[in-house]
Amino acid sequence: MNRLTVLKFGTSERLEKMLASSLNKYEYDLITNVDDMNDLQNKKILFAIELGDTGINIEHMKMLNKIRLSGPDFMKDSIGCILINSLSELFSRAEARRTIFYANMAGCLFPGKPLSEATGSLRNFNTRQTITEGDVSLEDMLLLDSREVVERVMNYTAKKITAPNILTLYSGNPKTSNTYALWSMVKENLENYHITEIHVENGSIADCRGCPYKTCKHYSQSTNCFYGGIMVEEVYPAILDCDVLMMLCPNYNDSISANMSAVINRLTALYRKTKFYDKHFYSIIVSGFSGSDLLAQQLISALNINKTFMLPPKFALMETANNPGDVKKIENIEKKAAEFAKNIMSLL
Repeated sequence: MNRLTVLKFGTSERLEKMLASSLNKYEYDLITNVDDMNDLQNKKILFAIELGDTGINIEHMKMLNKIRLSGPDFMKDSIGCILINSLSELFSRAEARRTIFYANMAGCLFPGKPLSEATGSLRNFNTRQTITEGDVSLEDMLLLDSREVVERVMNYTAKKITAPNILTLYSGNPKTSNTYALWSMVKENLENYHITEIHVENGSIADCRGCPYKTCKHYSQSTNCFYGGIMVEEVYPAILDCDVLMMLCPNYNDSISANMSAVINRLTALYRKTKFYDKHFYSIIVSGFSGSDLLAQQLISALNINKTFMLPPKFALMETANNPGDVKKIENIEKKAAEFAKNIMSLL
């Protein structure tokens, strides 16, 4: 995989600048017609997305449609990243994480921080500009970011893990939770793994207080956080020790639970000191009615795009179950759990 495959549907002056800046060192094949998307296994893939003012790119939607209809192995053993441009302050993150979700379900891996996004004003680069030495424009920050995203994909090499450590975080009642019951089925099929489980109970974690960057950075130097508590005493060390992070996420009003959201928010202090590029993350998501894909995309945005966790192929096992125990009644659920465990064990 020495060449890059660029999937580009739509263009703009700024998107072309992003591409020119990030592709000048690499050989690549350019695909601009959905009908030419045929052999996308074992590739390094760059999604180049132009959203304009409306956030709607019909050709890009056709691309997602083809990915979904082409089966779960359409992008098997491929590695992806995204450059995306919007003329407004909206839509870029939503479309990026949706694209990652579709490609990931088709077998594509995404390394940590696989996205470079340009909002209309480029104010999304204000913080990075502030902490960067020298006089660097927002556009220069964008072009540098685009190069880094593509370089991560081009330099990526898979590393097999011996006797991996899995950290499982959950907040529900394990006696009644369908999500935990599904995890138990998966766990029965895992071999040669060391598993640590941390129950994030109600009231045990205060959410992030939004410290200024320098304050957060100060606490991070001692692997600490303003609020301390279970996050610093248990979760931070477990995160540092793990090879795989497993998030158990029942659907609460089309979102992960407040406790799990607080955990992710509080990871920021640890992230200031230690990046998580070498850590994989998976999730088991159970919805009472619908919406598991919304939680999957929320996790992609928070942990893969923002916090640099690696997103392995088919990272999420998603089911629908309402009453306690219903998940065990789903047809072929034990087979699905075994297949998900096998997917995790492919890291070995």
